[in-house]
Amino acid sequence: KAGNALEIGGAIWIGIAGLDIAMWDLKGKALGLPIYELLGGKVRDRMPVYASSMKRDMTPLEEAKRASSFVEQGYRAYKLHSALPGYIDHPGDQTIDTVTEVRRAVGDEVDILVDVNGAYSVHHGIEIGKKLEDLGVFHYEEPRPHYDLDGLSQVANALTIPIASGEMIYSPYEYKDLMLKGQVDIIQPDIVKTPGFTTMIKIANMAETLGIPITCHNTQPTVSTVAHAHFVAATVGVPFKQEYNIEPVSIRDETPVLASPLNISEGYMEIPNGPGLGIELDMAAVNKLTNV
Repeated sequence: KAGNALEIGGAIWIGIAGLDIAMWDLKGKALGLPIYELLGGKVRDRMPVYASSMKRDMTPLEEAKRASSFVEQGYRAYKLHSALPGYIDHPGDQTIDTVTEVRRAVGDEVDILVDVNGAYSVHHGIEIGKKLEDLGVFHYEEPRPHYDLDGLSQVANALTIPIASGEMIYSPYEYKDLMLKGQVDIIQPDIVKTPGFTTMIKIANMAETLGIPITCHNTQPTVSTVAHAHFVAATVGVPFKQEYNIEPVSIRDETPVLASPLNISEGYMEIPNGPGLGIELDMAAVNKLTNV
């Protein structure tokens, strides 16, 4: 399961993604090569990651304290999800108060990313964006829903802060419209939605042609994270820190499905060098989960 699959075609694309990633893994294992070699070879040895906080029920001070704790663990960037999805311009939105407290807590050397999940009107999105610019926010994610290309372009053209979007779209055709009509500054494909390496390559080539960088959307901290790591390792147009979910996830924390935990330290993940994805599953854990 990868997030909300209720968008048109979502469940089908996600199913294809699983098959595509598995086929690339099998090909790598058959050839004795890691997937990043099949994609053209490494352009980086490690994947920089940022701590992605998914909670929406914390006070600004609580979020700031949490951000500080992850900076102490070596992360140099922190994303917060501050707005209230499903509403437009909700009066209880604490985005600016929260970012202000987080900035005060982590200092100016740590990147802050803000995801509002399309919760603003164009006017209010611009208003909030200008305040985020003053707070030195690294990117401003989905001030308008992904399907409002005109609204996204209005916000993007009114601000200097980079506008990011793309987590809720699946095909290269949608990404073409997002980049050309939505005029976003950063795109966010998710390998378990797009679907898979085969489509990620197409999106990356298109983005590179247009000079638009990629920051992958990634809320699944096991196989999906490894797949993203291979893509990032072999792709020039992915210059920024990538998302890593810091919330409790059962298949990582309670019943780990990976035979060995991912090597993440000081804000970097080492790229697995074994054949295919370079990981092995703990089949006892997998069987336990699938037999419930």
